[in-house]
This record gives sequence, C-alpha cells and structure tokens, in this order.
Amino acid sequence: MKKEKEGRRFSVSTVVVVALFALLAFLIIVPLYALLLGTFKGGAELFVSGLNLNPTWDKLHLKAWRYLFTGVMSDGTSNPHDYFIWYKNSLFIVLVQGGLTLLLSSMVAYGLSKYRFKGQNAMFLCVLLVMMIPLEILMLPMYSQINTMGLRDSYAGVMLPFLVSMSAVFFFRQFLEGIPVDLLDAGRVDGCTEYGIFFRIIMPVMLPAYASMAVMVGMGAWNGLLWPMLVISDMKKYTIPIGLNTLWSPYGNNYDLMITGSCFAIVPLLVLYLFAQRFIIEGMTAGAVKG
Repeated sequence: MKKEKEGRRFSVSTVVVVALFALLAFLIIVPLYALLLGTFKGGAELFVSGLNLNPTWDKLHLKAWRYLFTGVMSDGTSNPHDYFIWYKNSLFIVLVQGGLTLLLSSMVAYGLSKYRFKGQNAMFLCVLLVMMIPLEILMLPMYSQINTMGLRDSYAGVMLPFLVSMSAVFFFRQFLEGIPVDLLDAGRVDGCTEYGIFFRIIMPVMLPAYASMAVMVGMGAWNGLLWPMLVISDMKKYTIPIGLNTLWSPYGNNYDLMITGSCFAIVPLLVLYLFAQRFIIEGMTAGAVKG
C-alpha cells in the first residue's frame, strides 16, 4: 500500500510539473508565433490590426523578407538599407564585449573569492551596492567620462563601462566559493604561477559558469539601446536596436520591415542558447551549494 501511495504521489507530481512547463512553453511560443506571423503581413495591415494570431492567408506574402535581404521593394525598385551593417556591428560588440566581460569579471571574482586581503569584504560590498544602482542614474557621469576620454561615437565608448559586470562578478564569485582551495595549492606545489592557476586550472572548471553568464551578457549587449544610442551618432556604427528604432514611422509604412528585422535579430541569441544550454543548469546550480 505504501508503495502504491508513493507511486500515485509521484505520478500526480509529474503531471503537475509537466502541465506547468507546458503552460510556460505555451506562454513563450505564442508571442514568438505572433511575431513570426507578422513578418508575412504588410505594414498597413500591421498598423491597423497589430500583431495577432489570426492569419489572413490570402494577404500573407514575403515582401518584407525580400526587402530585408535584397533591398528590393515590392514595386521592383531598389532601396538599399543598412540592416546587415547594423547586424555586423551588433555581432562585433557582443563578441568583443562579451568575451572581455567574461574574462575580466571572472578574474575579479577569482581575486575576491580565493585571496585574502585587507578591505576584501568592503570591496565585495561595493559590488553589491553597484548592482542596486540603476543604469539611468550612472549614465550622465559615464557619458561625461567617455566624452572626456575622447571615446564618444566609438565602439570602445559603448563597451568600456560594461567590461566588468557587477552581476557577473557576483555570479562567478558564488561559483568559485564551491571550488576547494586545495586545488589551487596543488597547482602552486607543481610550480604553476598565479596566472597559470587561473588560466589552466580555474577557467576549465568554470566552463559551465562561463556558458551560463555568456547568455546573460550576450543578451545584454545585443539588446542594448539607451547607452549605445547616447554614445553613437554615426549611422554606419548603429547596432540592431538603434537601427530598427530609426525605421519607426507614425504612418506604419515600415512596420513590416521592423517586425521582420526584429524576428531575424533573435537568431543569434537562439544559437547562443542552443550551444550553451547543456551548461546552463549546471552553471546556475553549481554555486548554490558550497562544497
């Protein structure tokens, strides 16, 4: 009887969990479906009815996709746009800023976790305090500093303030707390330098944490709008969010291109997540328990 009750309880809990995740999947898929469906509608229809789940099959077309990839409009005229230049700029910022943020943030977290020095706790407290300050409050002094350094209207000005992310430092530090100090001492006994310990021992162990944070950092860099818009004024240096924002028109004649461009802009994040997904759960939970 006891085994039957346990089996029944297990089956009920399984059904509840499956139903919950099915509901979450539905809530995520429906907006994506509406977005994808909107790429096959005209700008006028989108202006009138907006994004919806009701496809009018006789009005669906590929004109927006054709214009996005070729610059050829529905009437056959050529009107090149800078979408793929914006795409390339966003990819460059994500790769450079993301890679440097992961490296530098993990090095800061390593120092805060595995070394003992005066003011260590105060420094970590500063990390927590900076995490609580909204970006909008810091933008004016950040812009003043970037302008003083002569980095306005440059990719360096966009990336520099975020090369060390306080959220990433906190996350990496919690992960590193679960790595025993004996592992580092063994490296020192074998003649490994302090940098060698980090690059040869710590970094391979941190791969799950890197994969998890790469998705977060990549999404932040890819979707960044307010700060890049403040720093960059050259249209050839625009990123995807800024470029799509320039297509906004109150007459609705660019809605189809904006929706299609937004849909295609999701692809790099999906690819990044698919490559990192097997590490994400491990990286998210590894720092939760100190070993």
